[in-house]
Amino acid sequence: MIITSAKDLAIAGHKIHYAWVMVAVASALRLSGSAVRTSFSILVPRLVETFGWSIGAVGGILAVQWIFSGLFSPLAGSLGDRYGIRRTMTAGALLFTACMVGSALVMGSNTTNLLLFYLIYGVLLSAAMAIFQVPLTAAVTMWFRKHLGLGMGILQSSQGMGPLVFVPLVLFIIYVFGGGENGLKAAFWVTGIAGGAVMLLLIRPFYNEPAQIGLRPMGAPDDEPIQKVQEPEIAKVRASVFMHQAQRTGTFWNLIGIHFWGCAGHAIVMALLVAIAEEAGVSKGAAAGLFVVLSAVSTVSRFGVPIVADRMGSKGAMAVCFFMQSAPIIILFFAHDAWMFYLFAALFGIGFGGEMSAFPIINRQYYGSAPIGAAFGWQMMGANIGMAAGVTIGSLLRDMTGDFTATIAVSLVLSLVGVASILVLPTTSRHQLPHWEDAIPQEGIPAVAPADS
Repeated sequence: MIITSAKDLAIAGHKIHYAWVMVAVASALRLSGSAVRTSFSILVPRLVETFGWSIGAVGGILAVQWIFSGLFSPLAGSLGDRYGIRRTMTAGALLFTACMVGSALVMGSNTTNLLLFYLIYGVLLSAAMAIFQVPLTAAVTMWFRKHLGLGMGILQSSQGMGPLVFVPLVLFIIYVFGGGENGLKAAFWVTGIAGGAVMLLLIRPFYNEPAQIGLRPMGAPDDEPIQKVQEPEIAKVRASVFMHQAQRTGTFWNLIGIHFWGCAGHAIVMALLVAIAEEAGVSKGAAAGLFVVLSAVSTVSRFGVPIVADRMGSKGAMAVCFFMQSAPIIILFFAHDAWMFYLFAALFGIGFGGEMSAFPIINRQYYGSAPIGAAFGWQMMGANIGMAAGVTIGSLLRDMTGDFTATIAVSLVLSLVGVASILVLPTTSRHQLPHWEDAIPQEGIPAVAPADS
């Protein structure tokens, strides 16, 4: 029997904290908005053959989306901190639906259609993507005092499942609607409208913070007072004061840089691994299977690394993951047989899946219960711009040199810079700004309600 009251939620007589509902809802929200983005690689040849767009032009669309997702990320995090996650995500869901439908409407074979597709799918949709990547993740961390690693592991692993779920779905939609232009437009229409509707439904049971439904974070002491829900004016003051202090520390900027170095390094591999393998003589079928192996292994590490980071400290977990992203790249310098590339994919997948999944944990270990949405948004800006930079640099080097040697070397160097940057981070055993709230004006300090037992 399931009791639907948030305070009395139970399954088969076992009491369940609402934090786990938040994890489930957040995972579903993230998946709902990822259909076309996670399956974009399979759309590339269809867009080229249907509308006559070049491969470079189509690939540039995704690079633009990465760049603008990064640029919008600090704003998305700040909006969540200031105005609440539910309002921000509602706006994001409506924008997502409008952009997906708009992308379908502007598809066509002339230059104007391509430019409009860049604007709607590349630029505007990236704002919705930022909302469902940044404040959504930051909000879930507010619900846990204990077991945050497990909660984040579930949420982060859901991202790795995106391609496995949606690639077949998008292909099926294209097939049902007859392929060609009709099939492509249907893929955007169906996933946009259905995804947006699911998002709006899932936002209803999503709450900004435990206090909104009279709960403490999971693992908080029973005698800890429950804070009253913050008014938007108070939330703005708190978010502004925290960001002002955080941006004065080297750790704040180093975390952005770590995200950039790691994503720039693995973006090269993610975009070009199949091409590298085929150039080395691996068959097309075997080369395509590399992405499946890498995705499967990374899903496991996305789940496990946050748990390790929560229990043993994020700095060490991140350092190991970045090293596991760096060291296997050496294999690519002399790999010729399929088994060597599959060994690489399995080893690289460990580091690739784990290196980003510990970031929500390290933010809480460094900043406690501070409003971290904007700070996490800055870090995601580094990540997304790193993805775009890695793909661009790697592709240009291949064109300039005629082989992938320099491209592989750059990937290795970028990831190693990330390892070095992690090693100079301070320990996660103590907060970096333990007294940041002392700078809040008295009227910005929220009152607390009596303890509710």
